[in-house]
Amino acid sequence: MCDTLVLRQQGVSWLAKNSDREAAEPQRLIRLPAVRGDTARQVRATYVEVAQTADRHAVILSQPSWIWGAEMGVNEHGLAIGNEAVFTRLTAKKGEALLGMDLLRLALERAATAREGIAVLTEQLQRYGQAGAGGYRDKQFRYDSSFLLADPNEAWVLETAGKLWAAKRVERWAISNALSLGCEFDLSSPDLPGEARRLGCWNGRGDFHFARAFDTRLLPWIGGAHQRRALNQQFLSSCPATAGWGELAAALRNHGSRHDDFERHNNRQVCMHAGRIWRPSQTTASLIARLAADGPRMAATATSAPCMSLFQPLGFAEGAGADLLSAAAQPLEQSRWWRFESVHRRALGDAEFRQALQASRDLLEPRLLEQLQLTEPDWPRLQQEAQDWHRHWQQLAEARPPVLNRWWQRQAQL
Repeated sequence: MCDTLVLRQQGVSWLAKNSDREAAEPQRLIRLPAVRGDTARQVRATYVEVAQTADRHAVILSQPSWIWGAEMGVNEHGLAIGNEAVFTRLTAKKGEALLGMDLLRLALERAATAREGIAVLTEQLQRYGQAGAGGYRDKQFRYDSSFLLADPNEAWVLETAGKLWAAKRVERWAISNALSLGCEFDLSSPDLPGEARRLGCWNGRGDFHFARAFDTRLLPWIGGAHQRRALNQQFLSSCPATAGWGELAAALRNHGSRHDDFERHNNRQVCMHAGRIWRPSQTTASLIARLAADGPRMAATATSAPCMSLFQPLGFAEGAGADLLSAAAQPLEQSRWWRFESVHRRALGDAEFRQALQASRDLLEPRLLEQLQLTEPDWPRLQQEAQDWHRHWQQLAEARPPVLNRWWQRQAQL
């Protein structure tokens, strides 16, 4: 489960995403340098080998620890992509193939614009297929993917069903875990309506509607996909022209009408908290990207639950958000995600601790994000302030064991 939104206004593109994964599934933020003249013929994605390219762009990726690809990311040219699991009538039930996250990384490494990203995604989709086993623990969990792609000049939504796809240029759009495209799209697979009819997904009557042809009902309903998308669409339709970092962070922290009563959450919240067998997904990382002519700027949590987390500035410059980033060979226990997990779990069951944590965060975060308006942010100071904040709350969290319900206790031991 996930939620992604894109907003274009005043010549700037914004992309924001919550990555919802299984509870207690680590996710780390990595930065990979540009590559020129690589002689490798192939590269191993999560499950399959794909043809490698000699030249690749520098990327920042939010990556589940066991996966080659990424839930979301940005490259040095200002292309940002977020993806969603969608459960279509054509989703493969077995076999090894690319994950939507693998497709996302391939596009960020090989494309400089959103339109180029669509070309990479659809080419790789046709060559290698999708819907490999996508769960951290649940290896029966398979899905197709939808994507939001944005660069400084435009944004696109791309949705897939098996190897079929459709894409539309958009200005304000949100996606969740159900298809969102209908009768209108700008690009598509060759003879998309004919292929849908041949596969028994459309009867040929009336106008062809992508979501009605390929979407399923049960998992989007259980996951509250339509309600979560509606929350983000409501934000997009009402946000002011001056909307920026603070407003987008608030959108990713949205609990709807259930507020902070986590026991009453029901998968219909953008900021998602796991809690039982029918609510196994947890927001495990969040990212906001501002894409403009002067280059990409980012803010990320690299931690679970944005409502409890600190959005910290991040960039491609040397030392920009270094404390957020994990090296490829770094032990997982040293990652920002893992170090914060004691804070997250203490806050789940201790309302007083959670409220103090949020109040402290709300004092620091605006000061950090203000630096993203400067040509040259003071990266060392930003890192030191964020480190001090995290160290303080980690020490407090570890001083007392968290009070977790039985379901969470079991997840924490896995």
